[in-house]
Parts: sequence; structure tokens; C-alpha cells
Amino acid sequence: MTIKSLLTNTRFLTAIFLFASVVTTSQTFAGADTYKIDTKGAHASIKFKIKHLGYSWLYGRFDTFDGTLMLDEKAPENSKIEVSIDTASINSNHAERDKHLKGTDFLNVKKYPKSTFKSTSVSVSGDNTGTIKGNLTLHGVTKAIEIPVTHIGGGNDPWGGYRHGFSGSTTLTLKDYGIDFNLGPASTQVELILDIEAIKQ
Repeated sequence: MTIKSLLTNTRFLTAIFLFASVVTTSQTFAGADTYKIDTKGAHASIKFKIKHLGYSWLYGRFDTFDGTLMLDEKAPENSKIEVSIDTASINSNHAERDKHLKGTDFLNVKKYPKSTFKSTSVSVSGDNTGTIKGNLTLHGVTKAIEIPVTHIGGGNDPWGGYRHGFSGSTTLTLKDYGIDFNLGPASTQVELILDIEAIKQ
């Protein structure tokens, strides 16, 4: 399959664009299809991992997020994504650690209750792979990031719906977002891991 044909393949483009979708947008675009992240069915997750003292991996997740994609099939480059995560929903399976992570040393969730993403472009690199570029706002700081994504599959589901699934990850440097609490030289970066299904509305 050529790059040209991939760019006109609505199913693939849906998967690429949906990867970053984690919030509802109120905007409407002529000729666009709407997909929503399947958080109700718990077929989506946003996880993270960071090294602990350089000796092991610490894993966690965000329990509350949502998302919508507006995809223009005739002109997919005009499609829009807005994303959001409830930062207070961070869960590392340890109550005292989560309290610390929510505080001023890290996410400061009272001041910054949401983390948002807005896409700026998408590129195709293979039959089922691509990269989303966009602006991530975290801890009150906005930075451009890239998210490599793989389309896992898509099609009709047993309940009369139509969905796509995809996976990917990106690595963030904490100090880039004003989070400079000293965790040691092995723990300056955190990896976000996303596995998501989304349903056509």
C-alpha cells in the first residue's frame, strides 16, 4: 500500500487521529465523523512508568479521561482533536505516594486540574504506523510533542457499533513542564503509554 493510498484510507486515519483523543470537544466540522473514546466500557487506558532510584520501574495510571475526534473524511488534514486528563485521578496503587504526586512538588492538581492536548499535524510512516504532533499542556506549561502510534485493528463490534483500537507511547522530561522535584538522575523522564479503543458516534 502506498503513502498516497494510506492518506485516503479513512480507517487508518481514524486510528492515527484517535490516538491522542482523551476529551470531548464542542466544535462541529462539516463532513466530519465523530468518534469517542470507550471509557465507559473501560477499553482505554493512559498509563505511565518512571524509574525508581534507577533500580526498577514504577507504574501508574490516570483513571479519569475522555475524548472526541472530529474527522473530515474528504480533507482529513482539517480534522481537529482536543484531549484532556483529570490530573487528580492519578493512581500509583499507593495512597501516600498519590497524595505526594497530587501536591505542589509534582502535578499540583488544585492549581492545574487538567492536562490537555491539541493536535497540530499527522504523518504516515507505514501501513499501520504514524506520528501525531501537537501541543501538550501539563502543570501549566505547554510544549510541542510527538506521539508515535500503531493501529491495532478496527471494524464492527458485537453491539452494533464501529470502532478502532491503537497503541503508542511518548516520553516526557519532567523539568520541561516545571516539575523539578529531585528524584535522582535516573528519574528525570516519564513514559506515557496509551492503549485505546474509540467508537464511531
